[in-house]
Amino acid sequence: MPGTKTVLYREDDGSVPLLEWLDAIPDKARDKCVARIERLRALGHELRRPEADFLRDGIYELRAALQGINYRVLYFFHGREAVVLSHGLAKQRVVPPKEIERAIARKRKFEAAPQKHTYGELLP
Repeated sequence: MPGTKTVLYREDDGSVPLLEWLDAIPDKARDKCVARIERLRALGHELRRPEADFLRDGIYELRAALQGINYRVLYFFHGREAVVLSHGLAKQRVVPPKEIERAIARKRKFEAAPQKHTYGELLP
């Protein structure tokens, strides 16, 4: 089965929110999040709970937990051919609405200028 093209969202200033977040969390949590990203890359639209879930407005979350902390990577699909990883967060019970709004804003910016907001490509 071919993998899903996976890209990281890049801000206007060139920063990559997901990479910055991954660098800031504990190594074991990072490993779990990277494993979820690999599963998303392998399964794309077919990935479901408990590993992934739909939030709203085209935004999804990758789900990982470690020592009582829930780690989430927010993402969206660009057509059927690619998934774009927006950013990550640690949450208590629900993903805060402001984080979903941030991902929605990034989705709009990405759709308007995909090349400008693409950081590399994680090949399948």
